Parts: sequence; C-alpha cells; structure tokens
Amino acid sequence: MSRWRPPGEKSTAIITRAGFDRLRAELDELWRVRRPVVVKALADAAAEGDRSENAEYTYRKKQLGEIDRRVRYLTKRIEVLKVAEGPPSDQGAIFFGAVFEIEDTESGECVCYRIVGPDETDAKSGWISVDSPLARAALRKRVDDEFEVQLPAGPARYVVIAVSYNDIL
Repeated sequence: MSRWRPPGEKSTAIITRAGFDRLRAELDELWRVRRPVVVKALADAAAEGDRSENAEYTYRKKQLGEIDRRVRYLTKRIEVLKVAEGPPSDQGAIFFGAVFEIEDTESGECVCYRIVGPDETDAKSGWISVDSPLARAALRKRVDDEFEVQLPAGPARYVVIAVSYNDIL
C-alpha cells in the first residue's frame, strides 16, 4: 500500500484583512512563543537519559513536528494570499466579503452567510468559503434573485433577501 495521494484541489488564494492578520498572528505565536517552549522541554526530556523509554521525549518530539509542519504551511500560504481590501464597486451583488441572507424557497427558512477565504471559514459564525458550492452559486446574485445549488444533502433553491458589505472588510 503506497502513501501517495493525489494532490488536493487548489483553494482560492484570497482572504480578508482580518483573516490575514489572524494567520500572521498564529505564525508569530507558533514561532516566537510555542516553539521555543517545546524545544526547551524537548532538550530537558532528552537530558533525562534513555530516549527509547522516555514518553516525555517522544511526546515533545511529536509536538515539535506538528508545530514545524504548521509553520511551514503558514509561511508558504501567507506568501501566495491576496488580501481583499474594501468592498467591491457594485455593492448590490454578492461578491467576496459579502454578508447575505437567503431564504429556502421550500421551507421558508432564512439563513445569513458571509463569503470569506478558505483559510478563515467558520460554520458556527456562518462564514463560508468562496470555494463552497453555495458561495459559487450565490456569486453575482442580487436581492430577489433565485438560484439553485447542488448541496451534499441534494439540490436546493434559494432567493436572496439581503446583501451587505458594511464594516466587514
């Protein structure tokens, strides 16, 4: 059995200013705060003697590897990200950064979403990736426009209730 996996789909390299700042802060915290603490703990565990039976040494080695992996990923990702500054010129349509409310035409349920970059999605807050099927279907739609989208649960029809860009980018 091989370990090779096909490369994943390329995600869109766009992000809001707040999301970019969060990624930079995470990278800084990992590199300047957490990594030095783990390196010191690893050195202390290594000084205790036999490493083959030292659980603390094994744990710290694994923890350091996880931190280094995340640092490498963030460093490469931050280089390619483009920050979306300000709202688009046409604020009546749904574009990146929009907060929009949609109504399910069958159930009448209203839901509010915000389109953000793939690195800052948060389902609890209603922040969906610009790469998601719902966001792709909603792009360029205006208030009172209907659209259909193929979701994992099946096809769904929505109508746009509101679109806003106030104080979000």
